[in-house]
Amino acid sequence: MKLRENDHIVGYVFVSPFILGFLIFTLFPMFSSLYFSFTEYDLLSAPRWVGFSNYEKMFTNDDKIIDSIRVTLTYVLTSVPMRLIIALLVAMLLNRAARGIGLYRATYYLPSLIGGSVAVSIMWRQIFGDKGLINAFLGSIGIHTTTSWIGLPATALGTLVLLSVWQFGSSMLIFLAGLKNIPGTYYEAASVDGAGPVRKFFHITLPLLSPIILFNLILQTISGFLTFTPAYIISNGEGGPLNNTLLYSLYLFHRAFVFFEMGYASAMAWFMLILIGLITLVIFKTSKYWVHYES
Repeated sequence: MKLRENDHIVGYVFVSPFILGFLIFTLFPMFSSLYFSFTEYDLLSAPRWVGFSNYEKMFTNDDKIIDSIRVTLTYVLTSVPMRLIIALLVAMLLNRAARGIGLYRATYYLPSLIGGSVAVSIMWRQIFGDKGLINAFLGSIGIHTTTSWIGLPATALGTLVLLSVWQFGSSMLIFLAGLKNIPGTYYEAASVDGAGPVRKFFHITLPLLSPIILFNLILQTISGFLTFTPAYIISNGEGGPLNNTLLYSLYLFHRAFVFFEMGYASAMAWFMLILIGLITLVIFKTSKYWVHYES
């Protein structure tokens, strides 16, 4: 009995760094921000309780927050489906035994490791600039233009979407793991019945892969709402042109660390948490109509 108690103590000792880190760096900041969301706080003076004033101001006296929500929803609704579709197609291409297939998988996964970095965002800004690689390519085929694609309101957000889609590697690996768990006998039986590749995809691959699609969908949706670095770097921290790249997270950053309205920014953060939670709940509730489990 004493030996067993000692084992428990050793276990708690090993897990204590995670528990302390969670309490200090996650739980405490969360509840602190909840308190600050009901205060007027500028980081320099003591917080002053204002009740629900920050939440009221968000939707009655701040036009920019509506723009940021619109831009963020557009970004998520375009980038997430495109990212998942490309990830699934590439995973299917790589789900075969071939020479050097491991190298191909690592190559396609690499952008996911470096895609969120400042360096890649700067590179992306140069590629779509007025003297960037895109204009150089267009010039080589006879289309001469000096358009800055990140400075044009109609295409600025599209450059962020393309950067997000380019980072499909993590979703691809998850899809690849799911594809490998589908028994090959299903495809063999379908071939005997005369099914072609398209029917196999829609009647075997998609239904059996639907739990993985659900997992990836939720993961990438949450990630899309939290996107910050590319929008900050590519737009030089302004969210331009004409607020067309002003993602919600970027506007929250402005309120917190440019205007020093930490209380208002905390209210914005909690609204985003609630919004993400509601969207995730809707996805879960609707999944019963399109997600198929083995049981």
